[in-house]
Amino acid sequence: MLAGPTLTVGIRDSDLGAPGWSAAYTGDEGCCLVWGEAYVPGDESNAARWLLERYAVAGREALTALNGSYLAVVDADSSGDAFVATDPVRSRECFYTDDPGTRVFGTDAAAIGRTISEPTLSRDGVLEFLHLGVILGEKTAVTELRRLPIDSRLTPASVESFDRFVYDPQTPAAFDPVDELAERLEGALRRRSALPGRAGVLLSAGYDSRIILSRIDAIDRSYTVGSLEAQEVRGARSVAAQYGTSHTAFPPDERYLRPDESKVRYSQGIKESLHIHHAGYTDELEVDTMYHGLLCDTFFRGHFTASETVDVLDKRVPTGRLDPDPDPVEALLETVGYSRDASRALAERTSFDIDPDTFVRDALADEFAARRDRAGTVQNALSCCGIANQPSMPFHTHLSDHFVTSFLAADRDLIDWHLLTPPADRTTDTFLRACTRIDDDILRHRPPDRPHDSTLLNEVEGFVRRKTPFLSSFEPPWPDREALFERYDFDRRLLGDLEHVHRLPARYKLRLTDLRGWLECWDSQARLRPWLRPPERAAANTFG
Repeated sequence: MLAGPTLTVGIRDSDLGAPGWSAAYTGDEGCCLVWGEAYVPGDESNAARWLLERYAVAGREALTALNGSYLAVVDADSSGDAFVATDPVRSRECFYTDDPGTRVFGTDAAAIGRTISEPTLSRDGVLEFLHLGVILGEKTAVTELRRLPIDSRLTPASVESFDRFVYDPQTPAAFDPVDELAERLEGALRRRSALPGRAGVLLSAGYDSRIILSRIDAIDRSYTVGSLEAQEVRGARSVAAQYGTSHTAFPPDERYLRPDESKVRYSQGIKESLHIHHAGYTDELEVDTMYHGLLCDTFFRGHFTASETVDVLDKRVPTGRLDPDPDPVEALLETVGYSRDASRALAERTSFDIDPDTFVRDALADEFAARRDRAGTVQNALSCCGIANQPSMPFHTHLSDHFVTSFLAADRDLIDWHLLTPPADRTTDTFLRACTRIDDDILRHRPPDRPHDSTLLNEVEGFVRRKTPFLSSFEPPWPDREALFERYDFDRRLLGDLEHVHRLPARYKLRLTDLRGWLECWDSQARLRPWLRPPERAAANTFG
């Protein structure tokens, strides 16, 4: 526990004080806590002491040099400032409420929610979660509970934005994307090469995690979720063998999908627990430090940029070239994987009287507009919107509560590369060229669904395989959710009291289970669940 003149904060972290990890400090300057992965310039080993002392000299600029995936809490005697700050991309959530009369904040949404005397459902928040799998912006499922925006800080009476995450694309003459990315990747990996204890990596057969394995010598264990005969597992095992690392594949049994407390808690009621693929196997991850490649595709390979497409046998196939005039809402709908038919079926089975298509489009348009001032172009604004609402972040949140967890993509130098590189150069080709400058053998084993250098050729071959008898298709990287849902009788076990939703897709049923489970974990009176009743039995005006 740390107590300053303005705030009190506590931390539970068995690795507090480990190099590159959480740190706390109290001195004449005040008190400071940094939770998560943090690196500072020079030889100072305590990031909290460095930040407090630097803040006394440089003010808010001190946060520009703090590197990593963190939340920083500062109560500075010298200036009278007290605040909680996110890293530039909000890779760790901070929730807050003013309901008790004094501003309360923390990283566990349910714990902060318990301080709210009469919580009310946020209609828009719940609808966004059910139809998109993520609550957009700063909302939560509860009206009185908010979260810090991307690149911001919370003070006792306000929320203030920083300018650490603002797009500033450079010309090729001033900034070579491949050279810069290769150099910054090597620096970021060096920073993360001395994290404590036994080291492992969550390994896919794709591109992103293998660059970590190629440069962190301490990693001697790798893990993949999937059956032994799956293409993804076979590919990951080949990559692990290439770098002399043991490999363990966890079978996709009921632990993969089951949204129990070990997963739902980390969904925070704002994002799907489905993304925490490893949660059911946590006790078998025999490491102290865990590495992963989360968001490398987003920051380095243009996951949220809009591509031109061509029609191949009535299917739109991306060409790998940027769309010169994208429709922001259409592009976001494509990226988030919105299903119009499934959402209509869901709307018919819950008590919300809305047209889901209109609602989702309006919500995405509003969120895109809210991010527009950080980007000069539509393509960069799309990336900013995607990063600010990244649905897979519970993956990292869960890991960080169990291990010292390295987050390569959140390195400040790499974030700056993303902001300085034009969207046309944030591509898989740029990323792979940079990686091969670091390790010229990194593509010895290609991902099973990407046998060609060309994005278009990979897409076309995948389509042809799916449509041609006697040709095997590329397998998806993750296990079949529908088959697992049926095999382990989750309709009865998870939703036995809600037979009217059993015909929905498994992903939508998991969202219902996530939200209900998260609300029940802190609202014992079940005041927040009327939307789950069938429409014919629902109150006419659920939200009062």
